[in-house]
Amino acid sequence: MVNSEGATVGCIGLGNMGAPMATRLLERPGTLVVCDARLEALDPFTSAGAVAVPTPAEVAASATVISVTVLDDAQVRDVVSGPHGILAAARPGTVIAVHSTISDVTATELAGQCSARGVDLVDAPVSGGAVGARQGRLAVMVGGSDEAFEAVREPFGHFAELVIHAGPVGAGTRMKLARNLLHFVSFTAACEAQRLAEAAGIDIRKLGKIVRHTDAITGGPGAIMLREKIAPLEDGDPWHSILSRVRDLGEKDLALALDLGARIDVDLPLTHIALTGLGPELGVGTGTVADQFHLDQKETHDPQEQ
Repeated sequence: MVNSEGATVGCIGLGNMGAPMATRLLERPGTLVVCDARLEALDPFTSAGAVAVPTPAEVAASATVISVTVLDDAQVRDVVSGPHGILAAARPGTVIAVHSTISDVTATELAGQCSARGVDLVDAPVSGGAVGARQGRLAVMVGGSDEAFEAVREPFGHFAELVIHAGPVGAGTRMKLARNLLHFVSFTAACEAQRLAEAAGIDIRKLGKIVRHTDAITGGPGAIMLREKIAPLEDGDPWHSILSRVRDLGEKDLALALDLGARIDVDLPLTHIALTGLGPELGVGTGTVADQFHLDQKETHDPQEQ
């Protein structure tokens, strides 16, 4: 296992995310080695005492924990296993942490190549954006062995507020994809809500203020993500009454939104999906409002019922 206290850490890729993460590492005891294809990106780091080198292999010649924050799978593969990549010079016991959001297949394939050389690779995507990196408040989702996770916890703590061991290699990326699914589906839902609000004569900037304010209090979608499993709930499960109440409130409000949309001619496809899927996804089945909605839809669209 690598003891990372005071060890030399490398950072490859000093872009929008990599630069603020590396900046936080300048405050850490020990040498920081940096590498980027753009020479101008290196200047602030060398001025602050970091060592700049031209290739990932030269980072690996001295660093025992190496953070990689580049654009995509192809760049990650080149940085790790290319002709001048990390594996060309990495010593056994080195830990490579890939912060780029890549395919979990790429992560596991590269981890296999690294393992053959006595090197650990962890997929460690981050959440929180450049602002979170500058503030040292990122969340990092680490996929890798227990030993590799312990090796990266200390340096990661300089740019992250939350470091989670998601599981074996690939699990960090899978967790990030699930997190981002929620993020961007929520963006789509936010746009649908804005369409409804605007058509109903509401100032959508004021709506945005309300959403940001109340999500900061309630926790937003993450507030219901406390169960260990997503299986349907038995009646006696303590979560059943809680999530049934969430379902009943949600179905009522979603049905009211659909009624408003119908009256002002605004199509709300995500809202339809949410009304019919909320209860089953929460594990408590549909409520009376959704059941009535299904019945009304059937009567509307089934000619034999007319």
